[in-house]
Amino acid sequence: MNADLPLEPIVIDSFGAFTLGIVVYFLGARLTLRFPVLQRYSIPEPVSGGLAAALFALGIVWLTGREIEYDLLVRDFLLVYFFTTVGLNARVSDLVKGGPILAILLGLTIAFMLVQNVIGLIGASLFGLAPQASVLLGTASLIGGHGTAIAWGPTIQNDFGVQGAAELGIAAATIGLILASVIGGPIARFLIQRNKLVPETPSAVHVPTAATSDESDTGSDITQVSIMSSILWIHVAIAIGYSVFEALEAAGIKLPLFVPCLISGIVLTNVLPLLFPKRELSPRGSATNLISEFSLSVFLAMSLMSMELWTLASSASVLAVTMLLQVIAATLFIILIVFRMMGKDYFAAVLSAGFAGFALGATPTAIANMTAVTQRYGPSPVAFIVLPLVSAFFVDLANAVIIKWVVSIF
Repeated sequence: MNADLPLEPIVIDSFGAFTLGIVVYFLGARLTLRFPVLQRYSIPEPVSGGLAAALFALGIVWLTGREIEYDLLVRDFLLVYFFTTVGLNARVSDLVKGGPILAILLGLTIAFMLVQNVIGLIGASLFGLAPQASVLLGTASLIGGHGTAIAWGPTIQNDFGVQGAAELGIAAATIGLILASVIGGPIARFLIQRNKLVPETPSAVHVPTAATSDESDTGSDITQVSIMSSILWIHVAIAIGYSVFEALEAAGIKLPLFVPCLISGIVLTNVLPLLFPKRELSPRGSATNLISEFSLSVFLAMSLMSMELWTLASSASVLAVTMLLQVIAATLFIILIVFRMMGKDYFAAVLSAGFAGFALGATPTAIANMTAVTQRYGPSPVAFIVLPLVSAFFVDLANAVIIKWVVSIF
């Protein structure tokens, strides 16, 4: 046996990864109870638990030399489940209210994407990398996330001779996800306390989930029937969304699966009461909220615990400097521009936590940030509709155009 061959990785199948995701969530809940600072700054339980699990995995890799690989099939399914429940909890009245805000938020996001790529260019220049590598230190890895980084890494490496470009992009996306998970809550807390903000409909009780509207909807009691009914509506919405997804894909339009599922959930929950006004058919309610929170919590726990922190060492210097600049720029942009342009109210503060989540990480991180804030301070349902539509739909299209433009001008 050749001693130079790498050791076989430790492979954890989808069932094991799913189970560990639940364990990691409880670990985060325990850490939140043990360290009140986590609750004070609205750090989500899946984030604290997931980071602890990722650090533990890093220790195993260092001690044994064997990397850890997770089968994340269930995680990806939970993402679709979660966004479908967000759609099922949405109200047309909230969407109408959020229409103009959506356009403003999209404009702000595109502006920040340009800033993000300028910072990536600064980082690449400081460490002698080709200018095309700037997108891997900017929007391709941060707003784009791991998927976009993986897609563009080989192109940057093969076409422009940037060795290790794929690893650099993945490492930047990993650090971005960590930063996105930990700065959103503190930013919202700062804005809320500094401006003495309160929700439009303050609630003294625990807010059950990110997308909760109010408890006046049918199905407010959690029973076996209500849970089974919610699951049925979720599956109906997913079936419709998947059909739309396939039709769009056949037409050459590529979108994440959860986007049409989100939209189908919105249509379904608002059309059913109009079609059957006497039957009180509504997918909304506490059971749907419970499923929503479970899906998001385990998804995020699995995402963070599966981060391959051992891949960061090869690019430590460029990542440390560039990511520090990125988090400073994001914080200032959110506090000085996003919060003010969104109205300087409680909704704007919640949305600021979400903006931090997807500007440096991913849409689920943004939702988790906002969930943690609303659980502590009170509901803001419009934020949970506006932000996913921008971050999961429009931004992907804008990012593809911006990345191609940045790469082509050098």
